[in-house]
This record gives sequence, structure tokens and C-alpha cells, in this order.
Amino acid sequence: MTPAHLALVQWLSPAFPVGGYAYSHGLEAAIAAGTVADAPALERWLGNLLDFGAGWQDAVLCAHALRGGAAEADDLARAVQPCAERLQEARDQGAAFARTVAGITGRPLPARPLAVAVGEAAAPLDLPAPDVIALYLQAFTGNLVTIATRLVPLGQTEAQAVLHRMGPRLHATALRAAEAPRDALGGCALAGDLAALTHETQDVRICRT
Repeated sequence: MTPAHLALVQWLSPAFPVGGYAYSHGLEAAIAAGTVADAPALERWLGNLLDFGAGWQDAVLCAHALRGGAAEADDLARAVQPCAERLQEARDQGAAFARTVAGITGRPLPARPLAVAVGEAAAPLDLPAPDVIALYLQAFTGNLVTIATRLVPLGQTEAQAVLHRMGPRLHATALRAAEAPRDALGGCALAGDLAALTHETQDVRICRT
């Protein structure tokens, strides 16, 4: 564990002020519809996001930004958002992340969607790309597990067991994404995208997305 690793862990911790607790990535709508009603359903939902949906897309975008392609990845990250709320989620969290990292490091960082902002900020740390991507995905998945803990609801141990079982999948996704070309960005986790669209018109809601 190096100082660079510790810096990245700090940036991706729940304590870092990006407001992640306010965003469910459409999961709140899936819980309200009964699609995600227990731990196995949550695990399937998260697995689909990592394999086919926004988790995979974020991993590829982060890898692209790490390789110096942040400006292009910024445009792509905005283009792949399926609805206004998801665009807001990526944009607002990314802006908060870049602003805070800039404030504590003195490096000027532009506001970009979160996955791209993380990749651009982490590039000078000179860490292996799979490490950066895996820690990003851990933070992304951990936030959704926290949402499910409150809204399903799940017990703390049961929820953390889901996150623990996701570990090998997070690692494998990070390894694939680190070497993936830009053309691998496509995703097809339609249930997650439709849930995000549904959330935009949900009458009663706790999360912003």
C-alpha cells in the first residue's frame, strides 16, 4: 500500500463529499416496483450493471481517462447517459469530486462526469489501471448497497455479504476494462436504464436518481 493508493482510497471513500448517498442510479425505482426485494435480487441487479450496464461503461471511461483521453471520454460519458437524471448524477458527482480533489491537491481539474473525473485525477498517481478501476467500482457498488440497505431494507450483515460476494466480479471487470478499447463501451442493461427513467416521474422518492 503506497501513499498513492491511500490518496485514491480517500477520494473514493463514502466520506468524500460527492453526495453519493443521494443517488440510487435508478435502484430506488426498482425497489419500489418490487424488482429488487431481497439480497439475491440486489446481487443480480448489481451484477448486470457491472457486466452489461453503467458499471461496465464507467470502468471503460475511467480507463480511457487514465490513458490521457479525458476530453474524449467526457463527451462519451455524457452521450451514453440514458436519461436526464442519470446525466445529472454523473455530472454533479463528478463536479464535486473534481472540485474537492483540486482543493486538496492544488491541481486544476475540470468538472467532468464522475468516472472520467476519477480517471483524470488518478492518472498522475501512476497506479496500475486495474487498481484504480476496481476501487472506483467498489465505491460505485458500495453506494448502491448502502441505498438498498436503507430502502429494501436489508440488514447490515446481509447487505455487506452481497458486496463481499461481488469482489471477484469487481476485480474481473476492472481487468477487462483496463485493456478494453473505446469501442467496447456499449451497454445493454435495459432494466437499469428503464428504472432510471421511471424514477424521474416517481411520485414519492428519497433519492435524487
